[in-house]
Amino acid sequence: MNNRSKGPFKLSMKIARFYHNNRIHTGIVQGKDIISIYDYDGDLSLFRLKIKQSKPVSEIPIPIENIRFAPPVSRPSKIIAIGLNYHDHAKESKGKAPDQPLIFAKFPNSLVGQHDLICWDPGLTKKVDFEAELAVIIGQKVHNCPSEKAMEAILGYTCANDVSARDLQFGDKQWVRGKSLDTFCPVGPWIVTADEIHDPHNLKIFCRINGNLMQDSNTSQMIFKVPYLISFLSRHFTLLPGDIILTGTPKGVGAFRTPSVYLKDGDEVAVEIEDIGILTNRCKEKMIIY
Repeated sequence: MNNRSKGPFKLSMKIARFYHNNRIHTGIVQGKDIISIYDYDGDLSLFRLKIKQSKPVSEIPIPIENIRFAPPVSRPSKIIAIGLNYHDHAKESKGKAPDQPLIFAKFPNSLVGQHDLICWDPGLTKKVDFEAELAVIIGQKVHNCPSEKAMEAILGYTCANDVSARDLQFGDKQWVRGKSLDTFCPVGPWIVTADEIHDPHNLKIFCRINGNLMQDSNTSQMIFKVPYLISFLSRHFTLLPGDIILTGTPKGVGAFRTPSVYLKDGDEVAVEIEDIGILTNRCKEKMIIY
């Protein structure tokens, strides 16, 4: 059935990016299909304007099963992550809930999309962990933004996995290296625009490894809510369109289990968030030859 839209698209939707003919295309998810809008690989600051004016470029919807997803954001200026931001995760880690957001960064080279491999060199790390997270995608430039206006800066939300090399993270006493290995920030499968998420602080969030439930919580467990995070961050540095904020992970990560559970070669990791979707990636150990 051809269910493509006939006219300009509304801003309330699922935005996907995918590879076709060696280019990245942008499309709108409609059921089990994607409607390609246009070849767009530009800045998200222009995306809101262009999407209002755009019409489908294809008469035929593309089945989702036939496409290879790209990360929904490909060139973020920043990937900002928040540590210990769930009450249940702070409790399981035996840490004190922070008095203000605990901020660290993941480098953009860590970014991958739906069905891409999570890879690591076993000579570099042997303790690769999973963290299901709600990711906020910034849609406009914001600086020193008050909390009451912060939600206006959001383009949408997606699923994320804050993959972590725990031996590097805990050994360094700071987190950037252990969090920023190549492929260690899967996001996707698409962006659900902010209008479609009534309350980002009341979403079920799960992580499964090979189908086994590892994390089962709700974003209501967040210590610092999304508007506060945007306001807090923007007081310290400017947020730009396409910036990604990982809002923290709930209880159930591998490092704090007894015994600890770490990802292995061949494992399949699935992060699921209510009203957004499921982000799935397979793991691969890959020895680097110097």
